[in-house]
Amino acid sequence: MGAASAVFLVFLGCCSNVIFLELLVKNEPGSGNIITCAQFVFIAIEGYIFTSDFGRKKNVIPIKDYMVLVIMFFIVNVTNNLAFGFKISMPLHMIFRSGGLIANMIMAIIVLGRRYTLSKYVSVAMITMGTAICTFASAENLKDKDEEEMAEGISSFMTWLLGIGLLTFALFLSARMGIFQECLYSQYGKHPREALYYIHMLSLPGFLLTSGSIIEHAIKYSSSEPLFALQDIPVLESIPKLWIFLVGNMLTQYPFEMN
Repeated sequence: MGAASAVFLVFLGCCSNVIFLELLVKNEPGSGNIITCAQFVFIAIEGYIFTSDFGRKKNVIPIKDYMVLVIMFFIVNVTNNLAFGFKISMPLHMIFRSGGLIANMIMAIIVLGRRYTLSKYVSVAMITMGTAICTFASAENLKDKDEEEMAEGISSFMTWLLGIGLLTFALFLSARMGIFQECLYSQYGKHPREALYYIHMLSLPGFLLTSGSIIEHAIKYSSSEPLFALQDIPVLESIPKLWIFLVGNMLTQYPFEMN
């Protein structure tokens, strides 16, 4: 696959994936666990068929090393999706996660002892400042909403702060995971498809910890109404819309993961 095709697929997959994700979160804000589980199952099945050749192809990187990545990767993904349940908007979620440069730089300095040029420090600082401004702007909008919700006795601002805390934790853990993966690749060579498969496949038992939430939202998804736009299409006309959005989210994640 050429570079242009890869960029196009990632761009198309990323944009459409966000649309389906926002539709899911808008209807069910606490859908993080079921969305993450569905994505992991889909990538694990694809990897079992095409990467491991139905289990016949031996892995290059040892399983014990993958297990370290699995724990970090699972926590990062679940934490990022859980943030939606803490009044984190989709635009803020995207902007905040794009601020990973500062986390990567800090972790590389601490763990690997790297040093960078002044221009790189300034560039990262400017990007981080932009992320911070967008974050504070989101907080101001939330403040207006809080005044309307005071009668309910719920502090939405504190809930929002917890969401920001979750995103920050996931950001730095993701940076640490990248450094660990870089060390593995330097030792065993680059095997991105193999790593993608084993990380997703070995993470699946972890979803037993969130099975209650997954079952709860699966019931809610099944009780959602069908899409009006598909009312004339056989089979699809009776499928609840949230399941269609979830499948769309899984399929559009595929080109992004593969590239």
